Amino acid sequence: MPPKKTSRRSERRRSLRADARLSMRVEGRHGEDDSTQVITESQNISASGVYCTSTHFLAPLSKVLLTIVLPRLPGSSSNKELIKCDGIVVRCEPATARRSEKHFELACMFSELDERRRILLEEFVTWRNLQTLRAAAAGPNGARAGSLRSTAGRARPKTKSRGTASSARARTRRRVVH
Repeated sequence: MPPKKTSRRSERRRSLRADARLSMRVEGRHGEDDSTQVITESQNISASGVYCTSTHFLAPLSKVLLTIVLPRLPGSSSNKELIKCDGIVVRCEPATARRSEKHFELACMFSELDERRRILLEEFVTWRNLQTLRAAAAGPNGARAGSLRSTAGRARPKTKSRGTASSARARTRRRVVH
């Protein structure tokens, strides 16, 4: 089997990313008297950057100040954590939203993030991805994967479905054995 091709963008990512809607503020500086402040929420986050939407255009490669509200993780003794750091706009493109509203897809990388905050973000991303996996394992009707294992040894009720492939296989096996 040939190796799976990956997109160039995904190859550059060094940190795991998690979908998360976190309150955040982006402050862009255009000059001494002119600054743009955007209150928004993240779409996804990693220990190296954040992706969100913005009502203002921020030029790529411009410096911004980011403030992200990181929720308290289960088992943690601290409350919400404010992650404040410098960032650089990597991408700012028009979003496909309503024509009456101007929105931009904004991606920022963290340029100065101390080790403690980087570890907090990595722990959050890991926790969030585990939550997503647990929800997926629960399935659409809320059944837990663990409960499926507990019913695996039980006898299943007999059904009179003669048209299915599994019942046809069972009839064939009976004919071959007898």
